[in-house]
Amino acid sequence: MFIVNLLAAAKNALSDWRRRQQAFAELSALDDRSLADIGIHRSQIPGIVEGFHATSREERDSDFPGFQPQHARLAGGHKWFPLFPSF
Repeated sequence: MFIVNLLAAAKNALSDWRRRQQAFAELSALDDRSLADIGIHRSQIPGIVEGFHATSREERDSDFPGFQPQHARLAGGHKWFPLFPSF
């Protein structure tokens, strides 16, 4: 039974590694403007891929005290979408 668990763990680790490598390659292939559109900087890619980024609004807001998110507005002044949506 130990060997089966060891093989399953190795398969899962390899699968996770391949998924991270693919995500890194896809994000790295984007130009700086596309990255800015989704709200990340090129230097943040390794942290995002490895999962070292703020995942909740509370964590993100605690990193930037006093930060008030801006909202994009349509021509008529209506709110369209928040630039920093809650996760």
